[in-house]
Amino acid sequence: MPYDSSLDEKIFSKSLDGANGRITVSVFSYNKGAKKLQITRENGDKEGNLRFTKLGRLSIEEIEGILPFIQEAVQAMK
Repeated sequence: MPYDSSLDEKIFSKSLDGANGRITVSVFSYNKGAKKLQITRENGDKEGNLRFTKLGRLSIEEIEGILPFIQEAVQAMK
């Protein structure tokens, strides 16, 4: 069965905005299934538009910035 975006429920989402883009911590449940954590990165281009990119490695500042979001996400998953 192919992915159906109408079955994807966003339970939680918070973003950390930085100089070069944004990191978002979210919790989703697909088709009333298990709640799962998702971490995404969006980088800004020359025009200032954000686009998705590979999360890759995190700096200590990024980790410290999103850690409270991850802890909130864990509570939302219970």
